[in-house]
Amino acid sequence: MSNTRRFGVMAATAFAILLATAFHVFAQGGLPNPYRPVRGLADGGGSFVPGGEWAARPAGPPASMYVDVDGESIWAVIRCDETSPVPLASGGRFGVDCLTADNRLKTNDTIFKFDKTGKVVKSFGAGRFIWPHGLHIDREGNVWVTDAATTPAVAMAARGGVKAGHQVFKFSPDGQLLLTMGEAGVSGNDERHFTAPSAVAVAANGDIFIADGHEVNGNNRVMKYSKDGRFLKQWGKTGYGPGEFRTLHGIAIDSRGRVFIADRGNNRIQLFDQEGKHLSTWTQFGTPSGIAFDDKDQIYVADSESDGVNNPGWEQGIRIGDARTGFVHSFILDQGGNPNTQTGSGAEFVAVDKNGNIFAGEPRPRVLQKYVKVR
Repeated sequence: MSNTRRFGVMAATAFAILLATAFHVFAQGGLPNPYRPVRGLADGGGSFVPGGEWAARPAGPPASMYVDVDGESIWAVIRCDETSPVPLASGGRFGVDCLTADNRLKTNDTIFKFDKTGKVVKSFGAGRFIWPHGLHIDREGNVWVTDAATTPAVAMAARGGVKAGHQVFKFSPDGQLLLTMGEAGVSGNDERHFTAPSAVAVAANGDIFIADGHEVNGNNRVMKYSKDGRFLKQWGKTGYGPGEFRTLHGIAIDSRGRVFIADRGNNRIQLFDQEGKHLSTWTQFGTPSGIAFDDKDQIYVADSESDGVNNPGWEQGIRIGDARTGFVHSFILDQGGNPNTQTGSGAEFVAVDKNGNIFAGEPRPRVLQKYVKVR
């Protein structure tokens, strides 16, 4: 056999082995995962915190996260100091995290700003929330937070003499309250009331979009207001069709101005223009809880609910794709929990900074996670 032919055979064999190996890895691992978690001091972050977090912070469950206008500081909701992951409906305290045992509001700060090393540089929001949930930073750096406490949770607070819940708040970057939307402790489906509002997003022109709400059989609608809080319109109802929802859990606006809704109870994302016209439905992101975008038109979707019970055939984690086409190209698998049970163990909220680092709020495991891209 000539050297040329021998080389050709060897090259073809090597390619076949490489192809088979690549196929095996792909088949075993599914979509590629180019990220790894940062785990405290050993990785150059902040002081080590049990659970593998990059930041030193209060002990309560983290919720929604958002990147500051500087592109690298991180804002996060921390739900007071509750340590039980058991939901309120099952007899636990998850869902009333900022209520004391006698149903009064705790005095813990709930809104935190971290610098890029994970150090807390600012906090506020004490004594205002039963269950802080959605967080958004607008283009002026103002901080928007929703209280998604459900009707039973609000009723518990009322028994303690507290009127709270069913509201959306706008704070200055220093914590000054600038705007309150909704009536404390009063649910409703008109222009002035919400029922467990999940999330809020502000468009480039200042218009306010609120995902209302967190209760499966609640309002299930999108509310639109002007930048000064004047009602403009609403759309949506409970159901399975286009423009219908079952638990609106997250809302985000991409660079084209499209409104993305994490229609979690229907295992899909719905896309709308800012007048409420349905544009598309995406089912390739599992059971979406949180949505974020970067400046490269990538979409990041946190799925904390997919398992063999809620969404068989899908797994919990963070899916990353092209925001223009919806094509999913990467997946960070959640390693926690038995997929044959309803674990809720993964990232429920997600954010990405200007350097491509991903931040995830994981309420049930009580972990504030950071992922860095390694390939």
